[in-house]
Amino acid sequence: MAAASYIICATPRSGSTLLCDLLSQTGVAGHPNSYYRQESVVDFVAAWGIAPGEGPEFERRYLDAAIVAGTGDTGTFGMRVMWPSMPFLLEQLARLFPDETTDAGRLAAAFGKLVYIHLQRKDRVAQAVSRAKAEQSGLWHRYADGSERERVKEYRAPEYDGPQLEQFIAEAEAHEAQWHRWFGMIGLMPFELTYEELSADPTTTLAKTLGALGQDPDIAARVKVQSARLADTTSRDWAARFRSAR
Repeated sequence: MAAASYIICATPRSGSTLLCDLLSQTGVAGHPNSYYRQESVVDFVAAWGIAPGEGPEFERRYLDAAIVAGTGDTGTFGMRVMWPSMPFLLEQLARLFPDETTDAGRLAAAFGKLVYIHLQRKDRVAQAVSRAKAEQSGLWHRYADGSERERVKEYRAPEYDGPQLEQFIAEAEAHEAQWHRWFGMIGLMPFELTYEELSADPTTTLAKTLGALGQDPDIAARVKVQSARLADTTSRDWAARFRSAR
């Protein structure tokens, strides 16, 4: 039986954009995005054409619009959440569903029967290098043809920064620890994926994910990868330099 909804639980530079793209292209697994990233709410409000505001009435409008956007015509709702966005999401749902006393109950009241997909990157050094390069250069994603997909600021040549890499590793580890604690608190075993398996074999990983969602895994064979990896010789050099200095 197909899941009503799913949440991709991730950390930055763990492959979540690639996974969101692949799932969206299947035509059966919604259109996952970071709908409850607090910094992006104003942009979603403008894109959806809903009246801005605050309080329960606005939060209800926003939730309804997010479900429409995250579902499309597929019958399944998808959403991506990074750990720092979870408190904001849960606060919104606590006000909308005051009779629900648990996180799991509020999430189910909002989105229906959920599958939790836990996506993590095992190589924390590579994850930190990827984030540092994106933060410094402003380029977060490229399309498969090499053209820029997401740039947040004017280009600046990235420079090796050991303390920044240490900081990003610590943040990723802390956020992963929070995910694990939260999964234990609500008593569930998420569907586990890694960046490493996703990047090495996107089609097989997508097929496994569709199966976890109760969808036909064979659909994965029709999906094309639309984003390019940003790792390059600079990434490898930074990672080697960092590891040698530890």
